[in-house]
This record gives sequence, structure tokens and C-alpha cells, in this order.
Amino acid sequence: MTSVPTISQLKELIAHLQSVIFPDYFPAVDAPHALSLPAAFWSQVPEIARLVNTDVEAVLHNDPAVDDRGEVILCYPLTYTMIHYRAAHALYQLGVPRIPRMLTELAHSRTGIDIHPAAQIGDYFCIDHGTGVVIGETTIIGSHVVLYQGVTLGAKNFEYDAAGRPIDVPRHPILEDRVTVYSNTSILGRVTIGHDTIVGGNVWLTHDVPPHSRVLQQHAIQSPCFSDGEGI
Repeated sequence: MTSVPTISQLKELIAHLQSVIFPDYFPAVDAPHALSLPAAFWSQVPEIARLVNTDVEAVLHNDPAVDDRGEVILCYPLTYTMIHYRAAHALYQLGVPRIPRMLTELAHSRTGIDIHPAAQIGDYFCIDHGTGVVIGETTIIGSHVVLYQGVTLGAKNFEYDAAGRPIDVPRHPILEDRVTVYSNTSILGRVTIGHDTIVGGNVWLTHDVPPHSRVLQQHAIQSPCFSDGEGI
């Protein structure tokens, strides 16, 4: 069983990954030898690097306020968060205990972005601003998805076993490709948000949404507004 690491060891791991993923921006740092990780994890580092670089490209594509790639890498909370999350997700899939949650909580404490390591997130993922974003354990997110600050992808309710303990079943949303969710919106339960959909800000959404939809705050609860032609 993998031993419980120190925070310093986890920070050394992230510093090593930063130097591998962005060698033009971070000095070379050796992998922490005292941190015992499966060999299979190290073989996945090139794929982790590829995914994180697509996340950088997603910010460049979606935020006109950014001047260059280096600004995203050095200044945007998404980059720091996604290195932690993508490494944690790989370790979670390999069955490594504790370390995945410790990694994502390190990023959460610094950026305010809370992503469970079991969540599945595709490439070209963009979180703009980031503070207060919550992505639950069984969330599935496609490619080219954009979230703004304060978005919650959470559970609506729980199932319990005979002893009264909550059962770990799929209970978080599925966001298909090219979905955008604006600030302070909560999407709850095992609902599917169809591809190429825009969900406006301050929406409470607990039902499926078909592809190419636009969901507005003033209509979201009683009669969702699905329209291909109107902006929000």
C-alpha cells in the first residue's frame, strides 16, 4: 500500500510535473524519490501533459483578456488546478489511496476550485475566474467545456443503504461536448446537458437539456427556454 505522503512531497511532485509540462516556464525539478507511486503513473505523465496543454489552449481561445500562453500558465488558477486534478485522476484510476484527494484539496485550498479526482473531464477544459467552482465525484464532462465562477456540478439527493450510509452511485451531471455554464449556476443530479448548450447564470437546473439548447435564469425552473437562435 502506498504510504501517506507529506505535503512537501506532494508539492515536489507538482513542481516536477510543472517542469515537465511547461519546461519553458519552470526550472527542472526531479521527481520526489521519497514518494512511492506506481510505475504506471509515470508512464501516463506524457498524456497528463498533453491534456493540461489543451486546457491552456482552451483559455487562450475563450478569454480575450489573456495576452499570451505564458500568462495562462503562470497566472490563471485553471492551470495550477488542472495539473493537480489530472495527476490525481490518473492516480485515482490506478487505485492509489488518499493521495488523489490530497492533491485536489491542495489545489482547492489555493484556487477555490474543488474537483473530485474521480470526476471525468475531457480535453480543452476551461474554467474562467474559477472561485467557488465545485465538480462532484461522478461528474462526466466532455471536450471544449467552459465553466465560470461559482458553478456547482453536484448531487441533488442521496441513496442510503440499510445501515443509513449514503451509497456511492452516479449522482452528478453529465455535460456533453461544447457546453458553456455561466456564473453561479447549480446543475444537480444525474442529468445530461446536451452538446453545444449554453446555460445562463444563476440557474438552478435539475433536469435533462437537449443539445443546442439555451437555458435562461428567468425560465429555468418552470419552463426552460430552449432556442437555437437567441443569445443570453
